[in-house]
Amino acid sequence: MLIREAEEKDVLDIKDLYFNFLTKYPPKEEQNIEAWKQLINEFTKSERLYLLVVEEDNRVVSTVQLAIIPSLTHNMRAFAVVENVVTHEAYRKKGFASMLLQEAIKIAQNKNCYKIFLETGSNRESTLNFYKENGFEIDTKHSFLKKL
Repeated sequence: MLIREAEEKDVLDIKDLYFNFLTKYPPKEEQNIEAWKQLINEFTKSERLYLLVVEEDNRVVSTVQLAIIPSLTHNMRAFAVVENVVTHEAYRKKGFASMLLQEAIKIAQNKNCYKIFLETGSNRESTLNFYKENGFEIDTKHSFLKKL
């Protein structure tokens, strides 16, 4: 098992994870894999964007996306946002997503973020407990969503 940042060579594994295990409604149109590779390369060059993966059995089986957002508040300390926490169904219950979340938290701490934020669309108790077990709290703030 290896935790690392995503690389261009991971594109098909990541696409599989996102479309088969993350979203209920994957796009019907064919994906431009070259555009996916370009975006993954942008992550690798950025000091504020991270696409962390677990590699097991020579494939990417879990991902967490992290963005560090500069802020003019909190003494100009940034905040972090986590998205796309997903693990291949055959590799769940092995702690991979927890390891990635802990790595994301460590990066946010090293970047002097004052908070790390994530949302989930799941209401399943097991999912909510998973985030609680990884140090996240259900916040008293309200989240609003406007789809564009």
